[in-house]
Amino acid sequence: MGKNDFLTPKAIANRIKSKGLQKLRWYCQMCQKQCRDENGFKCHLTSESHKRQMIVFGVNPMRVVEGYTEEFEKTFMEHLRRSHPHSRVQAKMVYNEYIADRHHVHMNSTSWLTLTEFVKHLGKTGQCRVDETEKGWYISVIQPDPSQALADDKKSKRERAEKEEDERQREILEAQIARARAQAGLEEKGGAAEGTELRRDEDGQPLQIALAAPPKPAAHEAAMPGAGGGGAAAPKKRSKLEELMEREQAFKKAKIEREKAGAGAGPSGRPDAPWLQPGITVKVLSKELKEHGYYKKKGIVEKLPSKYVGQIKMLDSGDVLQVDQAQLETVLPAAGGSVVVVRGAQRGARAEMLEIDVDKYRAQVQLKSGDGKGEKVWFDYEDICKVSSS
Repeated sequence: MGKNDFLTPKAIANRIKSKGLQKLRWYCQMCQKQCRDENGFKCHLTSESHKRQMIVFGVNPMRVVEGYTEEFEKTFMEHLRRSHPHSRVQAKMVYNEYIADRHHVHMNSTSWLTLTEFVKHLGKTGQCRVDETEKGWYISVIQPDPSQALADDKKSKRERAEKEEDERQREILEAQIARARAQAGLEEKGGAAEGTELRRDEDGQPLQIALAAPPKPAAHEAAMPGAGGGGAAAPKKRSKLEELMEREQAFKKAKIEREKAGAGAGPSGRPDAPWLQPGITVKVLSKELKEHGYYKKKGIVEKLPSKYVGQIKMLDSGDVLQVDQAQLETVLPAAGGSVVVVRGAQRGARAEMLEIDVDKYRAQVQLKSGDGKGEKVWFDYEDICKVSSS
């Protein structure tokens, strides 16, 4: 039996040790690597892979820390709701159960320094009932009231609908004002209509507004042929307000027809909304990684350590690195290729690429899944991404 044989007692002991939890101070969260002693951790800090990850961390450190913070809080609360849904338990015991999984997000990578700070945060945000005793901190999950949650959801939808309606009315009013000014020639004259302030007289009398009656038609106009009897009535001249209202109705009708035709499909979410998904092909745009040969190179997203950070395996070199989505760009395949929607209401739906409009930065796809399965829809470049064939 050789010195480095797989079945030697030392090799078996090393495998048993590697399965269990090691010291937290020898764990690198960025590389997700656990070292077994101080010497191994120092060697890891000087490795090339760790240096690359620290370059990525230096691009936007706050985003990385926030991502780990959100992930730690989410997974901790999921474990608490699943293991102790109706119990009052000691926070330290729940934490020990949570870290039993060696692949958990470690607290030293979050914005909390101690378990006490994290427990106080859960109490302030209303997620748990928190109380301190002689034996330590105790927590219990606050179960939401289904009826209250439904009422809050209806209230938020109503407020959102009212806000959208107010914005639409304001846009319509601004468009009407702009068209009225253009018709009146205010822009050519270089001036704008200015309002005057209503002021009371010095004697304090109430304001009086006189409304003049419309002028009556002259006698010769009333006696014109066709004005009465069996003749056709003369066409009534429309006011400026009526013309504006008619144009506004035509504008709304044209907008609805464009949306039905697919011109308005594929709305993007917030600029900072997470859009990364495992299995898609992306392009690295981080100039900080240019000296390492990754700039404008393509890779496949293997997994997501956090909502905004993806673990990318480069196609040309096979290197694996973590990159923030702000430093990545979507990739489009040729016609007939497979894509997935990464933003908007159809997020997650698979589709087939049909054609690309280079002038308008849009692409037409045919949905293969989701609510609109079978439909042909136009999306912006950043709303869809190529699906890796591997």
